[in-house]
Order: sequence, then structure tokens, then C-alpha cells
Amino acid sequence: MIYVGKAKDLHKRVAQYFVDPSRLNAKTRVLVSKIADAQFSVVDTEADALLLENNLIKQYKPRYNILLKDSKTYPWICVTADEFPKIFLTRKIVRNGSRYFGPYSSVQHARSLVSFFHNAYPLRTCKLKINSSTLLRGNARPCLNFHIGKCRGCCIGGVSASEYNAWIEEIVRLLKGGASELIRLCEQQMMEASERLDFEQAQAYKEKAELLRGHYAKSLISSADEKDADVFTLVFDGPEAYGNFMRVRGGSIIQSLNLGFKMNIEEDPQSVLSTFIAEIESKFGELAHEVLVPFLPDVEIQGVSFRIPARGDKMGLLGLSMKNAEEFRFNSLRQREHTDPEEFHRAGLEQLRKAIGMQELPQHIECFDNSNIQGTNPVASCVVFRGGVPSKKDYRKFKIKTVIGANDYASMKEVVSRRYSRMISENPDDLPQLVVIDGGKGQLSFAWEALCELGLQDRIFIIGLGKRLELVFRIGDPYPMFIDRNSQALRILQQIRDEAHRFGITFHRQLRRKAEVESVLRTIRGVGEATESRLLMHYGSVARIASASLEDLSSFVGPALAARIHETLASE
Repeated sequence: MIYVGKAKDLHKRVAQYFVDPSRLNAKTRVLVSKIADAQFSVVDTEADALLLENNLIKQYKPRYNILLKDSKTYPWICVTADEFPKIFLTRKIVRNGSRYFGPYSSVQHARSLVSFFHNAYPLRTCKLKINSSTLLRGNARPCLNFHIGKCRGCCIGGVSASEYNAWIEEIVRLLKGGASELIRLCEQQMMEASERLDFEQAQAYKEKAELLRGHYAKSLISSADEKDADVFTLVFDGPEAYGNFMRVRGGSIIQSLNLGFKMNIEEDPQSVLSTFIAEIESKFGELAHEVLVPFLPDVEIQGVSFRIPARGDKMGLLGLSMKNAEEFRFNSLRQREHTDPEEFHRAGLEQLRKAIGMQELPQHIECFDNSNIQGTNPVASCVVFRGGVPSKKDYRKFKIKTVIGANDYASMKEVVSRRYSRMISENPDDLPQLVVIDGGKGQLSFAWEALCELGLQDRIFIIGLGKRLELVFRIGDPYPMFIDRNSQALRILQQIRDEAHRFGITFHRQLRRKAEVESVLRTIRGVGEATESRLLMHYGSVARIASASLEDLSSFVGPALAARIHETLASE
């Protein structure tokens, strides 16, 4: 089996692969070429079709279906099926009647929940098998937790099964999102106990309510309407998608889970969302009656209403879920930077290509930056990135030759012209796909003039970077375009601009330092670098050279040069 799909109209779905193959992308054409047979199953509802597709994909693992980056290693909270149940964290699901809640994408949050339950309720943590028969034998010894008040002593009959299981059911309600309801119940029981003058019991209920309120205020985000909902969002990045699912119960977010998807052939966003929903439903059971989505999936599920919120708290929940999906995408890319750097950089360049509207992938990028202080020692730098990483052996630095004073526009035109006129004559096949100018519209226009004069306007794509990095200027567009601050495309532009700035500033500082070291001796005809060094090493300073006698200087550098040095330093 190579592919599993679903559709309302199977005839149309299958026909689309064969009627006009030219409309298919390359991967789908390969899929079609390998089809030997097609089988189908008819089910009653779209929801059944969605779940059947999900199960078949997991069973056969077809090569061309969406690959799910599963959450098998995420922790679950287990409530055992014992007469006196235990609650603990696990990553393995055993079908023995125990109840599982999760998975939790944050291990810290799951641990804090289990810790909170054991602090709020005197639950057992021992591994003893406790039931009615073991209690009758009465041969158990209570552990330290019993003596310090952390456990009521199930093993010695210190608490009845009904009372203990009432605590367990309260915890299950909390795990299902009933925190607000339970807090109200504790407050009601506190008032009833105080009316009975049972102040000790009233204090216990008060402390329990405060503990619940304090923990869930820190752990969960609450909504004012206290309704149930499930939230799905997706962020697409080329052939990959990153999804976030949030479960809202009683107005509180009780779970948040991230999943990744890889499309081996072209898939509609609606189809990917349907796959995401099916996976969550197979893990967590039935969905809430209201499901918030950024766009509608390509299935309808009986009893479930899909909504695209436009404002209010629901829009805020959708935005929060989208933020989590974006963060998941960013962290996944950061991780890939170390595990698969080549693919990481290629994905970043592809994102940059789309962001600035290029046709060709910018494997070779060059960036120019000017550097001068009030027109002194004007220089420019050119840094080169190949495959998304710096190629330092190709860096170039320029002294401005034809421009007088601080004219950044003319300086930029000069260095761009010098750089590519030389490349045309020496290695015309190594021209960059993208040139980045560190400057606004003015510098970009002059650099574009230089490319046009060289006949490269159709071979090189050029952009300018504003002072705010996310502002990108393009030729012919009077308005700057904005690039997402969290995108890999902007990160590449930031890296290449910072590198050009660093390289140019370093060169400029070297020239300034050299100019500051040079003394008035270098202005004298006949005194070069070697003579200057010998004089300074012998006399120690220019002042001592000036005070030296003509005879002494003549013995060191000759009479004619000594006379010029003596005359110049005397006038200075």
C-alpha cells in the first residue's frame, strides 16, 4: 500500500490523478506511476471515513501519506483501577482498566500536577496491593508517609474505600477541567461547616479551596465564559506543518499538545487539519461540541461545530494556540540546525526566497556595507554567504577611490561596479543570485544603477535593508515590505548584515589606527616606513629626533635627508 485517502466523491478523487497528470506536482506524478490497483471502503459518515483513514495509515504506514511526528514519548497521568487507586506519571499506556490523562507536552507541568494532587490529598504512593482481603489479614505496616500525615493509611484501614475514591473522583474532575466547579464546592462546604460550628472542618475546606485556586491560577489560563472547547491551529512551512492543540474545559486550558506533519505529496491545508483532528480524537476520545479552527477542515463530524472566531475570548484562544504552533516550528528548526544543518539552511533560504519574491533559490548571497567617519578613511565591505553560511575566503574589502567626502550613495555605486565588473571579467559563472545592500532606497538605487550599467539587471536580484531590519526595499516598489520578525528569512538577513557591518568596521578601524600611528616623518620626501621605524627605534620619539643635531642625523640617514628632516621638524 502506497497511499490512503478519503473523499465524499471517490470517483472524482481518483479521477483527478489520471485525467490531467500535467497538473500534478512531481511527487504526485511519481505516486501515480506506481499505482497498480485501487481499493475502497464505504462508511456511513465523514467522521468514520476520517478515523478509518487514520487507522489505515497507522497500520500500513504508506509511503506517500502525511508523516506524523508522534508524541509517544510525552508523559501521561495514570489513575490506576485498584480498589485504592494510585496516581503517577508514566510514558507507557497499559490497557488494564487504568485511566490515562494527557499526553502533556510539558513534563514540568505534568509533574507539578501530580505533586499538587499528593499535597492536596492524602493519597498512597506505596506499591502494596491493597484490597478488602489484605485489610482483613491486617499484617501490613504503615510507611513514613502515614506517620508524617501525607497518607491516611489505606493499608491498615485508616480510610474507607468510598472516602478515598471520592478524592480520586475529585482529582479526575480536576484533570478534566473542573477546577472552578470544585473550588465553588469547597467554598460551599466551608460555609456549611461553619454554620454547623465545625470550624476545624471549615478551615480544612478553606485551605483546600485556596490551594486549588493558587495552583490553577499559576498553571492554567482561564476564560470568562467557562465553556468547553477544543482549539486546533496549523503553521505551514514548505512541505512541513506544525500544529498545536489546546483543550479547554470549564473555561480553563487543561492541555496543550504540539504535533508535526510532513507532506510527502501535495496536500491541501484542509486535509492536513483533518488528519490533525483525527489524530487528536484517536488519542483523547471525542471532541468538544465546539472546535475553534483557523479554517474549516474538509470533513464534518456529527455533534461537532467547527468555528472560525473573529473577536473576543475565542479569538484570543485561537491566537494563543497559533503562537504555540509558531514557537513549536521555531524550536523544531533550531533543533534541526544541529541535527541536519544542510536541510536547515536550505529551508531558511527557501523561506527567504518566498519572502522577497525571488524565482531562484539564493544559494549565493553577497552583502555590501559602507563605513566612514565624517568622510575620513571611507571603506566598504562585501561579505559572501554560500548555502546559507559565511564563505569568509570570498570576503572583499574596498578603499573608496573616486568619491570625495562622505557620499554613501556614490560610494556604494563605486564598490558594486568594481566588484561585479571584475567578476564578469574573471569568473562570470559565479555571480550571486541575491545582492543585499545595507541601506535604504537611496543606496539601493545607486547600486541598481551600477548593475544596469554592467548589464546585470536580469541576472542578479537586489534588495535594500532599512534601519529597521524587517523593512526590505525592492526596485520598482515605492513601499517597503515587512518580513516576519520570527522567521528564518529575517534571521538570515540579520546575520549577513551583521557580518558585513563587522567586517567593514574592522577594516575601517585598521586604517584609522594606521593613520594615527603614522608621524609627521612620513610627510618628508625620502622617509618611508622602514626609515621611519629605524629613526623612532633609535631616538624613541619625534621630539627627540627634532632636538638631535644635524651631524648626528647625517650619520644615521645621510646629509641630504638629514637636512630635510631637520628643516621640516624645526618648522613644525
